[in-house]
Amino acid sequence: MKAAPDSSSLAAARKLAHPGPWSDSGSNDVLVWGKCQGSGKTPYQVSVDIIAPAYRCSCPSRKFPCKHALALLLLWSRGEAAEAGADTADFAKEWADQRADRATAKERRQAEQPVDPEAQAKRLAARLALMDAGIDDFSRWLTDLVRTGLAAARNQPYSWWDGVAARLVDSQVPGLAEQVREMASQIHGRTDWADHLLLHAGRWWALTKAWAARDALTPDEFADVKAALGWATASADVQDTESLVGPWLVLGAHRSDDGRLQQQRTWLRAPDGTTVVILDFAGQGQGLAAPQLAGAQLDVTVARYPGSAPRRALFTGPITPQGVARSLGTGYSIRQALEQESAAVARSPWRTRHPVMLEGVTVNPQGMGWVHDPSGDALPLVDAPLDSLLALTGGHAADVFGELEDGRLRPLTVVVDGTVVTP
Repeated sequence: MKAAPDSSSLAAARKLAHPGPWSDSGSNDVLVWGKCQGSGKTPYQVSVDIIAPAYRCSCPSRKFPCKHALALLLLWSRGEAAEAGADTADFAKEWADQRADRATAKERRQAEQPVDPEAQAKRLAARLALMDAGIDDFSRWLTDLVRTGLAAARNQPYSWWDGVAARLVDSQVPGLAEQVREMASQIHGRTDWADHLLLHAGRWWALTKAWAARDALTPDEFADVKAALGWATASADVQDTESLVGPWLVLGAHRSDDGRLQQQRTWLRAPDGTTVVILDFAGQGQGLAAPQLAGAQLDVTVARYPGSAPRRALFTGPITPQGVARSLGTGYSIRQALEQESAAVARSPWRTRHPVMLEGVTVNPQGMGWVHDPSGDALPLVDAPLDSLLALTGGHAADVFGELEDGRLRPLTVVVDGTVVTP
């Protein structure tokens, strides 16, 4: 279960995921609740908001979510504990009401705060000046990086890279700072570290030039630059824009965790072929949104962030599942997929990943793994569960959805014999 904070919590939850210790359980469209008998006399009161998601348990555990909340979710997913349509337990209703009251109060405070255009303009000018100075400093650092040679950069301690990243954070350019921090480990963990560093140094240089010429960019181009630098767009500013109706097909999802921040990417496609990605983030001790099932068809509206396609999006209404598809649609050859990625990179050179659907590829376990298509073209894999892929496909051709990243494919979903599965 991807909501678990660690493997030990999940193992403990599985031991509790049977009806024996549970009582007074129930569920509705938003909540799941129940009481779990522990070692004490009074059972723990457990409530889970499956939409947010959010968790509450009366146990003293500092882990979030705790083993009781995870066990309740496991039981609910199997239909073994929570009776749908049951009257909401008092403790769960009280918790849900408190959360709703806090959300309403927050919205009221935000609505009541007067907007001062002059103050907003001053804050924007101050941020732009800070970013200008930081990116100018970063440009000089890039020049020195190339002048002294990539081999010298590889011999630098982590603190050297972290110092550059810290200055970028101070300049309110966190997205670029994160890329620099990641490079510090990448150059020691990759055999192709020189090519990897050169590629990203080129992207960084192009990004600094694009920032300097931002007044000449289109709105979508400027939105891409801002996203690459880490200038976030508030979700409230997106919710009031266009709303695209479904049904949306879940193509696949991926979760990553760098120790400080968890990220979940969920790729969706509309009937007209529009593809978007839902990004969810959570810090340490927080829970990510419940992952959507690959192949699920969702009746939900989404709003898109500014930028070039495929664009980031967010859900703007309740999610209603409408069944599971037996296919993810027409796929492409590896050559066609690379051509699509090339066109996307031409629109936005700082884009690091691109969604692709490959048709009739076979898995080769050599090295870190490869996929081959009928024409003989091949792509190396990254973050690939080879044992699972080989077991699912049995060495036969299958359709695979994944992310192209730096010339490598991260497989997220496989279609085998009319069944959409996550490897």
